[in-house]
Amino acid sequence: MGTILQADGLSKSFSTRVLFHDVSFKVNEGDRVGIIGVNGAGKTTLFRILTGKEEYDGGYLTKEKGLTVAYMEQYSDFTSGRSAYDEVLTLFSPLLRAEAELEEINLILEQRQEEGLIRRQHALLESFERDGGLTFRGRARSTLLGLGLTEAEIALPMESLSGGQRTRVLLAKILLSGANLLLLDEPTNHLDIPSIAWLEGFLSEYKGSVIVVSHDRFFLDRVTNRTFELEHERLTVYDGNYSYYKEKKAFDRLTLEREYEKKKKEIARIEGIIAQQKHFGQERNYVTIRSKQKQIDRIAADLEKPLDDPESIGFVFRSEGGTGNEVLKAEDLAVSFEEKKLFRNVTFTLFKEQHAFLVGPNGCGKTTLLRTILGQQSPDEGVSEFGARVRVGYYDQTIGDLHDEKTVFEEVSDAYPRLSNTAIRTALGAFLFRGDDVFKSVSVLSGGERARVALTKLMLSGANLLILDEPTNHLDIPSKEALEDALLAYDGTLLAVSHDRYFINRLADRILEINRNGIQSVSGNYDDYLEFVAKHPVLSPAEPQKKEEPSKENDYVKKKAEQAAARKKQARLTKIEGEIAANEEKMEELSALFSDPRVSADYARVAEISAELDALKEQTDALYAEWDALSES
Repeated sequence: MGTILQADGLSKSFSTRVLFHDVSFKVNEGDRVGIIGVNGAGKTTLFRILTGKEEYDGGYLTKEKGLTVAYMEQYSDFTSGRSAYDEVLTLFSPLLRAEAELEEINLILEQRQEEGLIRRQHALLESFERDGGLTFRGRARSTLLGLGLTEAEIALPMESLSGGQRTRVLLAKILLSGANLLLLDEPTNHLDIPSIAWLEGFLSEYKGSVIVVSHDRFFLDRVTNRTFELEHERLTVYDGNYSYYKEKKAFDRLTLEREYEKKKKEIARIEGIIAQQKHFGQERNYVTIRSKQKQIDRIAADLEKPLDDPESIGFVFRSEGGTGNEVLKAEDLAVSFEEKKLFRNVTFTLFKEQHAFLVGPNGCGKTTLLRTILGQQSPDEGVSEFGARVRVGYYDQTIGDLHDEKTVFEEVSDAYPRLSNTAIRTALGAFLFRGDDVFKSVSVLSGGERARVALTKLMLSGANLLILDEPTNHLDIPSKEALEDALLAYDGTLLAVSHDRYFINRLADRILEINRNGIQSVSGNYDDYLEFVAKHPVLSPAEPQKKEEPSKENDYVKKKAEQAAARKKQARLTKIEGEIAANEEKMEELSALFSDPRVSADYARVAEISAELDALKEQTDALYAEWDALSES
């Protein structure tokens, strides 16, 4: 496959900050590339450089002759006076003109027959059909519907649509543009799960190439075949999807760390020999010293210390006080909005330590159900109640409970007045608010920063039931992974709404799907849910769904056993890491002895230390092997 785009040594700086440098890569025909990196790494800037909207400081950018690029920006205030459907049809202006001319010719030919008009009609029909004239209207409608708009919404003027709906119209135009290369910046941000799945199918069939910036790891796994990571001002290319990248990066890092430690130890060993030779002080010893020093210089020239991972949030959710086995019970809940029934017959029981996720298309009432359970909205029918000793912590996807007039520090200290300033700053530090950052006004925070403040407050709440509404919306991938790790270790109960399928897959042990007839409960994670859906066709409205019978016999015992096994495995991993650290510290101490002239002059002592070092190295290698095996199991 030919190369359609090539970058060689690209660099970009803003003022005194280097965004990236020496960025080189190729994009080939049919490539599906995912670009990842922490917020602020330069992903969007790189996109703007590729489109020509941003200048680069150095390097070269080469595009195939005739390459057409369509770019979807992450944030856009795009609108028009046309309807959503008509706006997409502007892509097909030549076909619309041909269609109008054909109608005009047909009207004339109904009145009189002209040979020239008949020939024109025939030629126009051929080109009209060849260029997709028979399908372009259907393609426009199906793309808008596939991206989650309704028939009623696609007929509305653009200015009547929400920002998220207008973004979907823009995405539809990009997808139907016929460009050789699509650049998509966070295309799943305003899509629900069915719409994201539709987009995945569309891109898998797309004839051109695609480069996508996304924090949606499940989407990246489904769509991409290559991954570009922007980190530490550099770009690294991985020939695989997100999961491949993650494994390969971890393996490469472990290899580099071991090689670094091995070279350091070799340098220390040679330095011990040099110290010994200096002690003897003979001419031939200085020849050996010069030779050994050259060895050290050669090793040091290739000594590459692994770069630290970008700073990420690190925190722990802890529940204060236990609950009964039944944490939440809902019976026959129903809510309407402007005479439209959002949901009905919603009946389920949430048990202690379950991690349940609500799924369903946009507009089905997931957030409304959470608000109803929390008592923020009254149901039309039914009831819900919390079990004994339940303390609820709630994360609102709008992050609307923050106060713009306060500083970050005040937002947390006012919520927890009994905490000391040190405790508050420590908690904020875990969420990367350091130094004067804690005195920033909430009003100037980015979406990601506001999310981190809300999570800080949630972490301090001690809630034994967390109700989370789209908690990953404003987080980059490292922050999502930190949140996942914290929730995996959480000893309370979780009820969440999320369209992040990777997030659901890691955390869920139960899926609750809201549909027109009520709620469907499926044990397991998102993959288990997909398998269930494939085997069980959706019920038609004429087939009312039976209420879920709350069972006392749940997965509680099984979950406890699994948690015990996981804790045992983690305990062993922690013990191994401690033993490795102790061994390596001991080996460093022993190696340092070679620099002591009294030791290096004692041949028996040198032999004894060398034997002890060899034994420790063999033991440490075995510990590394066991750690690798446990980590992969």
